[in-house]
This record gives sequence, C-alpha cells and structure tokens, in this order.
Amino acid sequence: MGKSKNITWHQTTVTKADRHKLNGHTSCVLWFTGLSGSGKSTLANAVDFALFQKGVNSYVLDGDNIRHGLNKDLSFGALDRKENIRRIGEVAKLFVDSGQIVSSAFISPFREDRELVRGMFEPDEFIEIYLHCPIQVCEDRDPKGLYRKARKGEIPDFTGISSPYEPPLNPEITIETSKVAIEQSVAFILDYLKDRKILS
Repeated sequence: MGKSKNITWHQTTVTKADRHKLNGHTSCVLWFTGLSGSGKSTLANAVDFALFQKGVNSYVLDGDNIRHGLNKDLSFGALDRKENIRRIGEVAKLFVDSGQIVSSAFISPFREDRELVRGMFEPDEFIEIYLHCPIQVCEDRDPKGLYRKARKGEIPDFTGISSPYEPPLNPEITIETSKVAIEQSVAFILDYLKDRKILS
C-alpha cells in the first residue's frame, strides 16, 4: 500500500522551543546501542530515574516493551528489524518534539539503520551511546537466557551469534559497561548533557 497523497503536515500552536522554555531544559534522544546483555535497559532506566529526580521531563523506550505493543507485528528478520528501528526513530522524534529527553534502549545492530534515525533529528538532538561490552561478558550475564537459546539454534538471526553487530564508528559517548559502574555511567551522561547545554 502506497503513501496517501491526501495528507498535509499540520503545524502545532505550541512549538518545541516553547516547551523547552517551559521545561527549563532542551530535548534530545539518548540512543543506547549495544549487544544483548550490555546493559542498555539498565542504564537507560538509571539515567531516566536520575533525570526524574531532577525534575526533567524524560521517558524510556525499551526494545522488548515496544515489541509488546507498537511493533508486535514485526519479526526479527532483516527487513522487520529495519522497520522496527524506523518506527522507534519516529516515536522518539515525537517525544523530542514534545520537549522531553527520551532514552531509547535498542540493540539496533546496523549502522545504516542508526544513521537513518539520526537523520530524523536536528544535529544536536541525537546522542548515540555505545555500550561496549565483550560478548563473553554479555553471555555470562545472559539475563534473559537468550544466548543459551541462540547457541542451541533455537533463536535464528541472534545478534552477536548468528547475525552481526556493527559498532558505531563515531558515537557521541562510549561506555565500557564491563568496567564502569552504573553510577559512574549515569554521572558521565548527565555531565555530557550539561556540557551540551541540554541540562542547566
């Protein structure tokens, strides 16, 4: 089904700049990417809680949670993975337009897909955070038991085992989650947001 030609973008009365002024901070997407078990959801939620405590308008978009609703019709095949990330990019864009800091926790294994999402935002609104963690550490953690299933061949196209992960070439932030404590990681990200004048 093709895109309808009978739609027009409707400009809102309240602008993103208006929301920034009201909130006392600007908005952006923190795009957490890394292997399963690298700590994306854990760190995204820790950052979100720290922002909440500071009175910052924020929200977490989590890969598993989104696949329970918005993207429950998608598989883990190559085309559906691409569509999964595209949809999340569009949702994150709406959150940023609403003046919030949105933490997006998705493996998003392919550079091309992440760059597609980056292109949806203004230059300073997309902050790619690469959680670098050796696959052996991720497997040892294996919080959902997915690596064990993948090694048995029960999960096809599993990132890091039977499907590739392409690390970011120039992420805004890289955190080695096997070496850096969660509290330090949160503090580093908040300091980055202050340096970028996203937070005061």
